[in-house]
Amino acid sequence: MEGVLTVRVRPGRRRARPSRRDWMFSALVGAVTGGLAFVPDGQAHFPGVFGWTLLVVMAAATAWRRCFPFGVLAVVLVCEAPYHAMDNVHTAPTAVTIVSMYSLAVAGPRRRTLIVIPTVLAATVVLMLTVNPDRGVDLIRTSGWILACALTGEAVRAHRGYIGAIVERAERAERTREETAARRVAEERLRIARDLHDLLAHSITLIGVQTSAAAHVLTADPGHLNREVLAEALDGIADTCREARGELKRTLQVLRADEGSGPPPGIAGLDDLGRAARSAGARVELTVDAAGPVPPAVGAAAYRIVQQALTNAVQHGGSCVGVAVTVRLEKAAGTLAEGPAEGPAEGPVEAPEAAVRALRVEVVDDGAAAPPDPAHTPGFGLVGMRERARSVGGTLDAGPRPDAPGFAVRALLPCQAAPG
Repeated sequence: MEGVLTVRVRPGRRRARPSRRDWMFSALVGAVTGGLAFVPDGQAHFPGVFGWTLLVVMAAATAWRRCFPFGVLAVVLVCEAPYHAMDNVHTAPTAVTIVSMYSLAVAGPRRRTLIVIPTVLAATVVLMLTVNPDRGVDLIRTSGWILACALTGEAVRAHRGYIGAIVERAERAERTREETAARRVAEERLRIARDLHDLLAHSITLIGVQTSAAAHVLTADPGHLNREVLAEALDGIADTCREARGELKRTLQVLRADEGSGPPPGIAGLDDLGRAARSAGARVELTVDAAGPVPPAVGAAAYRIVQQALTNAVQHGGSCVGVAVTVRLEKAAGTLAEGPAEGPAEGPVEAPEAAVRALRVEVVDDGAAAPPDPAHTPGFGLVGMRERARSVGGTLDAGPRPDAPGFAVRALLPCQAAPG
């Protein structure tokens, strides 16, 4: 019975017209109503032509209960008033009344149900007491069934709302999981792109500078070929290729989730970066003062920032550029959230300062470079360095030096609060 009495009303999406099932259910209600009209009901007489017309209208109106539940109840009440006034069989419209009130309660909202149903019952009882006191008393005794139908409809509506909320939460959770997975995939692709960009840009730039040096040795004075310089340039190219191949292998091992993959590059690899840049002709001064444990993610970010900064310095400053690289672990003043102090407060109390460990990275070149090429297309080096710093909660500032020619890259990468 509940399946055929289903009422689903969504705001802004009401049915435009009854469906085939609605008309079939309306015919069933009409058959029940017609059968009750032939059941003797005390002194009431069987309905005449007008009475049957009213019953047919009421039964047909139930086909629209999904579209306009309040309108259906109004039509039923308007037809019931003259039907009962003519003292026809009073039990005949019972099925129509139950269906219309149930549909109104299922459609909701609850406030309308709590206002309309008691009002209709009260008005009907008053009317029946006026027309036929005996029937009015009987209606008072049977009104509990009508209220039970309304309460059943309200319970069904609340249950459907609860089930709908559960389904909606499940769908929202599924969408959130898919969005989270897609975001993680995008972040991983971006990280891989940054790694490959840093690796390839650094290696290719150094190889290009070393190749240019070797070509210059070969063409400058073929009669007095400086074999030592040429061999040094070629050895530098070979070393750069080997380092690039090893780092590319580590990157691919991470992508393949290989258990044998080594740790990500960190501060320990800065000496190799400096040595590779010196092999290309750059004058690199490397100062590393990191006496303490550094998280792997922070060490990898510092390594990539220095790598990209050296690449930019050699690429834009020429093979003889001078670069000063400083990496040191320092303590910056910060505040910790403390609980309320014991005793009365006599004024504003300042939170104690906490020692926050941070890794400071500075790469400054002397700007020994040719004028910039107007046709040069900016790359993603600076963007990648800023993303590296943000990935560990740090900041990065890069730009021309205000006090001297050259370019400076300064990053502050927080590690963790010092214990105690």
